[in-house]
Order: sequence, then structure tokens, then C-alpha cells
Amino acid sequence: MSDEQAETGDSASAGADHAPERDIAFDMARRSLWVFPAWVVVSGFIWGMGGALSSTLGYVLVIGNLAAAAALMAWGARTSPVALMGATLGGFIVRLAVLAGIVLGASQLSFFEPVPIAITIVASHLGLLGWEIRYVSLRLAAPGLDLQRPGKEQK
Repeated sequence: MSDEQAETGDSASAGADHAPERDIAFDMARRSLWVFPAWVVVSGFIWGMGGALSSTLGYVLVIGNLAAAAALMAWGARTSPVALMGATLGGFIVRLAVLAGIVLGASQLSFFEPVPIAITIVASHLGLLGWEIRYVSLRLAAPGLDLQRPGKEQK
């Protein structure tokens, strides 16, 4: 407990700043870092510089989408169950529309290649969410909820 919490007697706020949603999104982004550079190189070889740039844009959109989802769910969880449900469903619809708008806007750019950006967005979302589900279910806790951080041995 920090000095400020001890003075105010507010021990409940110690966990209020911790957002497991943010930790899960960060964990997914961290896991994607070893695949992403290889995919950009492959896209560059197949579709040229436009493919590499489109894959990079797709990756940025996926990580931004995951971060936005985590931020919305963390806000909703702090606010109320109704806010959490609204942020989750409404946030999904809004984020999907924003994602589509950005891709449609980028399609007007000279470097845009539709196939690599589509593969990047779909495969990254499915792959990262599938990996995280597998990882969380094996540990029975999210990275932000586990008492032991990844890489530390259990005692």
C-alpha cells in the first residue's frame, strides 16, 4: 500500500489502477512482434513495397483495435455492468466501422494492396485472439490476473 493510500485509508484504490484488459492487449501485441516482421518481408516479396506498407498498416490497425477494445472495456468495467456491456457491444460496432473507414480511405492511396492488408487484419485478429485464449485457458488466468508474471517460475 502506498503512503497516500495509507493516509486516506483507501486500500480499494490499489487495484483500481490495474486493468487486466490492458495487460491482455499488451500481451497480444508483444506476442505478435516475432511474426510481424517476417510477414512484412513476405508481403514485400510477393506484392512489392505496396504489400509491405499495406501489411504494416494492417498490423497498426489490429494493434490499435485491440488497444481500443481494452481501453473501452477497462472504462466500462470501472463504471458499471451496463457501461461494460454498452462499451463492449457498441465499441465493437464503432471500432469495426472505424477500421472499415480507414481501410476504405487507404484504398485510395497509391501503395495500397488489398490482399496483404486483408490477410494481415484477419489472420492477426484470429491468430492473436486464438493464441491468447489458448494461453489464458492453459494458465486459467489472464496475464493481468495471474499472480506470477509470464517467465517466472511457480514456487
